[in-house]
Amino acid sequence: MMPASSSVFDSDLIIMHTPIALSRRLPDMTASAFLVIAFLSGIAGALQLPTLSLFLSTDVQARPFMVGLFYTGSAVIGIAVSQFLAGRSDKKGDRKMLIFQCCALGAAGCVLFAFNRNYFVLLIFGVLLTSFGSTANPQLFALAREHADHSGRESVMFSSVMRAQVSLAWVIGPPLAFALALGFGFKAMYMMAAATFVVCGGLVWMLLPTMRKSLLTTEAVMEAPRRNRRDTLLLFSACTLMWTCNCMYLINMPLYLIHELGLPEKMAGIMMGTAAGLEIPTMLIAGYISKQYGNRLLMRIAVAAGLLFYLGLILFTDATALLLLQLLNAVFIGILAGIGMIYFQDLMPGQAGAATTLFTNTGRVGWIFAGSLAGLISEIWQLHGVFYVALLMIAGAGYCMWRIRDVDSPLPRDTHTSPLPGTPGNGNVSP
Repeated sequence: MMPASSSVFDSDLIIMHTPIALSRRLPDMTASAFLVIAFLSGIAGALQLPTLSLFLSTDVQARPFMVGLFYTGSAVIGIAVSQFLAGRSDKKGDRKMLIFQCCALGAAGCVLFAFNRNYFVLLIFGVLLTSFGSTANPQLFALAREHADHSGRESVMFSSVMRAQVSLAWVIGPPLAFALALGFGFKAMYMMAAATFVVCGGLVWMLLPTMRKSLLTTEAVMEAPRRNRRDTLLLFSACTLMWTCNCMYLINMPLYLIHELGLPEKMAGIMMGTAAGLEIPTMLIAGYISKQYGNRLLMRIAVAAGLLFYLGLILFTDATALLLLQLLNAVFIGILAGIGMIYFQDLMPGQAGAATTLFTNTGRVGWIFAGSLAGLISEIWQLHGVFYVALLMIAGAGYCMWRIRDVDSPLPRDTHTSPLPGTPGNGNVSP
């Protein structure tokens, strides 16, 4: 649903107890640290996002239009924060420290959501703090890509494995979020998210590598966007439309299930968790076959899955059918989240932070459109009306994807081929 990288050596080295294996334990721990932190950062997000519309409508007493406006405002602030940090992180400073600081600010934002119920205070100050927290994730993937390139290892599969950790977090996070919110209140849920950010920040401080920028890297960045500017713009448009559909679904789906279909409140968490669980094998398979079939073909498959998914949401209202549709949703979002980020990085070589943040901002722009549209449609029509709009947007994304040239071949990766610990062959995980 929401709903990345590479590094070390073969899995059999991890379980060996020879002096050679022990001497290489540090790189293994670095790769493991990336995976654990990706999982925890995913948990922190998955505890907040699924219940946000319910939190705003019940505890904050916001009207549907104001709920949508909150998402739009959140996205605008998030884009401003992430773009500022992306440019800074690619040119100078230590990305590790930036991730640590983002985790600390994210924890502060969760504490504010736990104890404050003023709509505008949450929109201005709470969203600003949590935007820094959410930016820790793309910066983590950028650092992982740099670490993989620096160590001369295959980055695509490791990115996919990292992204799978985020999806695993979304298997656990939404049901846990609804259980905490409905059983103990939103205060307990947000404090749990704050604690997760604190643990995540501690692991970043202790375990992640420090990789400072050089002037050579900064100069190389300037040539990259000019190679594939048209295709990058088309990819940005396609991903933005696809994320807009997903964001409208996330905003309206809990309220749609409860108010229009009369299903139990926990059903929303189950559906999100089911989709996230199915995304994991989707991402791993997509990462494994990306070199054989190319990123463009996989993204077209994602568009086709999205078309079928939103058509199914219009046609079916039975709980079992909605759960079965999550397989299509998993293919749609699993490929988009995993391959989409790698596609941007390949189109913008030498700009790991900018490319990753540009991809992340397609999601944030999606939230801008989704917040306005979902709130407006719910106010003047019905909650399920967003699915009709989503169907049209997916068609637009398909048009953009079909116009992108085949640039998979001419763009060499700055990596070598070496499998990750515990992963099949080559691949990539993505956020």
